[in-house]
Amino acid sequence: MLATLQPTVIVASDLSRAMNTAKPLARILGLDVTTDVGLRETFAGEWEGLTRPEMEQGYGTMLAQWSASAEMPAGVSGETRLEVAQRVAAAVQRALERVGPGEALVVVTHGGAARAGIGEILGLPPEHWGVLGVLTNCSWSVLVENVSAFGPRWRLQEYNAGTLPESALADDR
Repeated sequence: MLATLQPTVIVASDLSRAMNTAKPLARILGLDVTTDVGLRETFAGEWEGLTRPEMEQGYGTMLAQWSASAEMPAGVSGETRLEVAQRVAAAVQRALERVGPGEALVVVTHGGAARAGIGEILGLPPEHWGVLGVLTNCSWSVLVENVSAFGPRWRLQEYNAGTLPESALADDR
């Protein structure tokens, strides 16, 4: 389905899960996948490799604080969601420099990084990023450039989708 958008650039996290997701689309389109470390998932410090129950057992209070605040690091030595959001948004901006007017970019990243990055790109306050919810594996979100001189630069057209957006009669453009 994403191939029907005819993207001209595909950029992915350099981690194997994202690359393994990006490569089949690139093959269909005859494109290369460019990697950007800025699209990696949140670095969780000493939480890396732990299951959610293990994190709750060993770091319950810290986990609750991290869940409630974009300014709390994951674990003691991990990243904050603010840091993740800024690096993901910067990676997307770098990739957009290679996309011409009317062309599409596909970004292949990880759920937490995507949610934080989308929140940052849309200009949502960090305390509202949670309304976006968790992204399902192999689902996507569609951001379109807002053509109006009023309002934000980007519009969230689809989130956690498995289908492509359709035009709406009541579009406010």
